[in-house]
Amino acid sequence: MKKTSFHILRVGMAITFLWIGVLIFKEPEAWSGYIQPWAVGLLPGSLEQAMISTAILDILIGLLLLIDRWVWIAALVGTIHLVIVLAVSGITDITVRDIGLLAGTVALMADSLPPYIINKLKTKKHE
Repeated sequence: MKKTSFHILRVGMAITFLWIGVLIFKEPEAWSGYIQPWAVGLLPGSLEQAMISTAILDILIGLLLLIDRWVWIAALVGTIHLVIVLAVSGITDITVRDIGLLAGTVALMADSLPPYIINKLKTKKHE
């Protein structure tokens, strides 16, 4: 389960989430331009608050991946986050990057699921 490739992917994804979080903190207004107008109306607060929250989430995901704690939870949250990003940003020149990141978080999640969840999934499969 914890092969060298897993750690390379985990650390690479951690750096990516951390870096994006820092970049969003530096210029939240620039990153808010990726959100489609229809999605802006769904936000509970301002666009800047949403971007700061996104930066915090990205940094938290990155830190958990980097320190190798609760990797499956970090990857699950990262997966959900990236699905939302893909939904609200539309098809752009960076969509392919987000699809690649999504594949990475799904792979990390699948490879780091705790045994009790794997056993539950296997039990449901045989029912």
